[in-house]
Amino acid sequence: MANAVENVLIIGGGFSGMAAAIELRKLGVAVDVVEIDPGWRSYGAGISLGGATFRAFRQLGILDEFLKRGHAADGVDLALANGTPVGSLPTPRIAGPDVPGGGAIMRPALAEILATATKDSGAEVRLGCTFTAIEQDDSSVRVSFTDGQVRRYDLVIGADGLNSAVRSHVFPAAPVPTYTGQGVWRAVLPRPAWANNAKMWIGPHLKVGINPVSKEEMYLFLTEDRPSNGWVDPNTFLAALRDLLAEFPAPEVTELRDALTPESQIVYRPLEGLLVDRPWYSGRVVLIGDTVHATTPHLASGACIGIEDALVLADEIAANETLPKALAAFQGRRWERCRMVVHNSGRLGDIEISGGDKEEHARIMRESLIALAGPI
Repeated sequence: MANAVENVLIIGGGFSGMAAAIELRKLGVAVDVVEIDPGWRSYGAGISLGGATFRAFRQLGILDEFLKRGHAADGVDLALANGTPVGSLPTPRIAGPDVPGGGAIMRPALAEILATATKDSGAEVRLGCTFTAIEQDDSSVRVSFTDGQVRRYDLVIGADGLNSAVRSHVFPAAPVPTYTGQGVWRAVLPRPAWANNAKMWIGPHLKVGINPVSKEEMYLFLTEDRPSNGWVDPNTFLAALRDLLAEFPAPEVTELRDALTPESQIVYRPLEGLLVDRPWYSGRVVLIGDTVHATTPHLASGACIGIEDALVLADEIAANETLPKALAAFQGRRWERCRMVVHNSGRLGDIEISGGDKEEHARIMRESLIALAGPI
């Protein structure tokens, strides 16, 4: 059976856009990717990943490269601010018995792995380029670009992230990202001998965690309640993060605090969320990833569900004779899973901000992990 489409444009060269390019090329679909950043850069420190993400990596064909450059381990150890252990959060081996259930990697390293796979797939990648107009009819989509070109496609995929220009163009009444009341600090540090897996220390209104990202490095994260989404001067990052970590007397956290230097790649980001109601497509334009379901990092699943979108979209394009059927099937498979991640991640943040029910927090974590282990 022929594919529902023969040529596709992907606007946005992030994780979900690259995953879509890789999967669609496996079907023999001609793929163009346009990315507005001429350097195709990925900013940030480490990124935590779960077993469902590793399952997606295996399908994409990048799991082995991830395991070479990143780090994978089982379980998340939990402790109080003073270091008293309170238990361990299991991480099921969703990708197979040979692959640990969780891990992390430096975000630029993962972007490089995906970019290499995208180029090797045969997709045409144009950097420093984006769209200026999208006009569609029943048979195709006519797209004008900032480099002066005009091309026609069977399908356009909007994968241009949280502040998506495609979303604004196709769904001008769609909601915009909203600040959640929390921010996250991240830093990169040499990996101490005791840092073999993910660990978190829970305080009344702050949470500190670490995750190894390679044999030599780990990244540290700290979530902080902030009532307003104000600008934070980068010149204050080091002192501010040290002050926040001082609230955790656990010996390991004290060691990490002392290890922070101006070279620790400290970054701060306000946490924002977004869930666009259905539909996520209009005619021959469909949105995936953070463009329609940006989530906070409380379940370490934002990248996962964006990449899964790409896998499912390619699967339904291959399985259906017409594009309307493929897009409807894609929507049907993705809505509840993505809604769950966005909603549950947001609720975890609310509980942390309010100092709320710890049993509810644990229940949401457990139920979410079970749901993520299910098929996509």
